[in-house]
Amino acid sequence: MTDPPIRHAAVVGPTAWGTTLAIHLARRGMPTVLAARTSEESAELNARRVNARRLPGVAFPPGLEVLPATQAVAGADLVCFAVPSRTLYANASAIAGAVAPDAALLSATKGIDVESGRRMSELLAEALPGRAVAALSGPNLSREIAAGMPGTTVIASRDGPLDALRAAFHTELLRVYTTEDIVGVEFGGALKNVIAIAAGMVDAFGYGDNAKAAIVTRGLAEMTRLGVAAGADPLTFQGLAGVGDLVATSYSPLSRNRRLGELLARGEPLESALRAIGETAEGATTVPAALRLAGRLGVELPITAGLHAILYDGVAPEAAVRALMAREPKRERA
Repeated sequence: MTDPPIRHAAVVGPTAWGTTLAIHLARRGMPTVLAARTSEESAELNARRVNARRLPGVAFPPGLEVLPATQAVAGADLVCFAVPSRTLYANASAIAGAVAPDAALLSATKGIDVESGRRMSELLAEALPGRAVAALSGPNLSREIAAGMPGTTVIASRDGPLDALRAAFHTELLRVYTTEDIVGVEFGGALKNVIAIAAGMVDAFGYGDNAKAAIVTRGLAEMTRLGVAAGADPLTFQGLAGVGDLVATSYSPLSRNRRLGELLARGEPLESALRAIGETAEGATTVPAALRLAGRLGVELPITAGLHAILYDGVAPEAAVRALMAREPKRERA
């Protein structure tokens, strides 16, 4: 049976990524509403027709409207969430009464719940029960997508209308792939932010391409170990939501998590570095969440543990690097 097409979308979160997704859908001719946090914010964005704070210079297309959250999601058959991971559950719960019972939910948030270790789609399923849930992830730097540069992404779901979701987002400039491995796609999207912090530190230290290749490759091994222990298909980490997203986030100057790593390596305290970036760097929250989950699943994450020591335990970055290099050598696939 063919899934009915998506005809009306709402995007919760006037973040850079949320604004980009709303603009992308509206450019495709789909009636789209961007959910703002307050009526004042929605009025300002509608009047200016640009999100000057999060996505400056990218004009809203004619088909994009901005409304307060409960009004924005009313009547939408697709509700996409692009808010920080720490606020996702609260945002979803706040609009639960306004979301249609047959609406499809799409998480575009890349993170892991710190307390429970749950994925974002699991939080959505709890806050908005009875609805199909999907996740979107991949090498998707918001400014490149908003600028109309070519890109790819992955939409994953076990119970959602994958064909309809692909049709809603797919264009000649944004190629959309689908998979049922939502566990792998979500863990890939969340954990690559952690490794990107380490990659930024390597850049700031001037350690060179050999060291950066090593941190990205061994980081991918950590991502895969934890994801597989949580039920993911290991091959997903070889795809766009795994190594693809990891490469983009670890190498691009547009990457907030890579930038966070650079600032930390130069001696900036975590809170000061986050203020300087001015937007959410999910890797900082994902580090403790990943370690807690790894402890429950019996998985070793040495890079992530080293980052935790730097971010939260006051260990100097150089000392954490020395500790990593002093680890007992082992077989590569051990």
